[in-house]
Order: sequence, then structure tokens, then C-alpha cells
Amino acid sequence: MMKPVHALVPCGLLLAATTVVFGAEHTPQLSIDDAATMALIPPELSRQTMTLSPQTVALFSDAPAESQPAAHGGDAAQLAKALANPLASMISIPFQYNADFNAGVQGDAHRSYLNIQPVIPFTLNNEWNLITRTIIPIAYQEQYVPGQGTNFGLGDVTASFFFSPKDPANGWIWGVGPVAYLPTATDTALGAGQWGAGITGVALRQEQGWTYGLLANHVWSVTGDDDRPYINATFVQPFVAYTWPTATTITLNTESTYDWRNSQWTSPVNLVVSQIVKVGQLPLQFQLGGRYYVEGPSGAPEWGIRFGIVLLLPR
Repeated sequence: MMKPVHALVPCGLLLAATTVVFGAEHTPQLSIDDAATMALIPPELSRQTMTLSPQTVALFSDAPAESQPAAHGGDAAQLAKALANPLASMISIPFQYNADFNAGVQGDAHRSYLNIQPVIPFTLNNEWNLITRTIIPIAYQEQYVPGQGTNFGLGDVTASFFFSPKDPANGWIWGVGPVAYLPTATDTALGAGQWGAGITGVALRQEQGWTYGLLANHVWSVTGDDDRPYINATFVQPFVAYTWPTATTITLNTESTYDWRNSQWTSPVNLVVSQIVKVGQLPLQFQLGGRYYVEGPSGAPEWGIRFGIVLLLPR
């Protein structure tokens, strides 16, 4: 039976939309391979979460919910705060479904993709954590270029590694590290055909129910198919979220990619609502939202929707 997880004290934060959308790279005259690339320079955005507190552990206990009301509410808030922190250390497995519309050369195509994004933290020593996140996209897209059919399969994988101090610096939580782009696509139309590498970083604050900050990265091509466009892209994501004591959150962000090769921004604005619930003894986060593309190349989508489920696991 699904039960809402209510917080009994006004604490905690929940960031619903610290997630990834793919940057666009497309012009009307591109081939199907280049047209597909518009979705597959994945600037990554990590939603790493914080260490489980003793209160949070109660969410995973076998005790009936009625026997732990105080911990139940406190834990929902703690989980919310954890999910609001892209550099905390709770294991989570987000499944994020995205659908974009009014795309392609003729403006009538759509694309859908499911991002599987396991987040795994490691304790390096008393002062530092390493948080890893792998983004595995499964994509479907209709014909972006007339007459060239539809495509379905695995996209290119992105792996990020954040080195983050355990203690905030003057109230700021931050992390920095390398990002790797792997040409794992099962269809040339669903990947860039390039090996890439770069650097990623994030900084944020959490206070009085708010989470706000900025994540950015840059990826360059290292090697790959000579006949495929090289990657030289910057991703910037400012985000702000507010969480209520009920562990309900509303999040506003932009997920903007600048393609240096074509001097082109792709900038969707996302608005997402999230809620933590408990299914049996398993806490889950559900997300629902939409986005509007305020900037993009010819053939970029005009709008889209997002639905996500996040499994929250104890370390």
C-alpha cells in the first residue's frame, strides 16, 4: 500500500529536478546522424544525496509506520534535504522519463528517453567523499529528418566523479571532478560517436527550506569517428527549490548547453513538483514536471514533460 510520507517538523529540503536533459545540436540540413546528436551531448547533472542519519535509517526499518511517527516525519524531511543536495552520500537510483515535442526539421517529431542514473557514494577518508553517478539513456526518436525513420536503443553513457569535502565551506557545499563521455550508443543516430572527457563542479546552499546553487561542466572530444562532429560543449544549470514540511518540493531550473562548435545555446526551463512516499518499507520519490525551450537551434523541441521515480537505498 502506498502511503504519503509526512514530515512532523518543519525541516529539510527536496530538490526534484537536479537531473539531466540532453543539449541540442541540429540544423535543418544535417544528416540523421548529426540531427540525433542534438540530444546526445549529455551535460550531466548529478543528484547525489547525503549520509543517512539515525532518523533516516528508521525509514528502512521493519517497525510499523505507526510505531515511529516522529522519526517518520523527521526522516521524510531528512530524505528531502538529502535529495536537495547534489553532493551528499545516500545511494539512490533515479529513473527519469523525458518526452520532448514539436522537434525536427518539420517541427512535428518527438523524442523520448529514459535516463537510469545510479548514484553511489564512497568515503575516501575523514574529510572527503567521492560521489559517482552514471547516466544510462535509453532513447526513442521519430524522424528528425524526413524519410529517415525512427530510432530506438541505448544512447551514449556519461560517468561523473565528484570529490567533495564532508564539511561545508562557510555554509557552501561543493564538489569537483572529472566527467567521461562514452560512445555506447547502439544506433549511430542515438550517439555522438565520440569519446569525451572534461570537468564538472557544483556549489549550493541549503537554508530555511530553500536549496539553491549552480552546477556546470564542460566536455571535449578526446577521440572518435573522424566523420562525426567533435564535442565541445558547456553545460550550466542554476537551480532553486523550496520544500514544505510534508516533503513536497517545487523546483525551478534551467539546463542550458552551449555548443561551441556551432555557437548555439539550447536552454530549456524546467518546473518540477516532487513528493516522497513510502511503498511498504521502501521510500520513493515521485517527480512530475514540464519544460519550455526558450532557446535552441532549428529543429530543437519546443516543450516537454518529465516523470521520475527515485529509489532510495541505505548504505
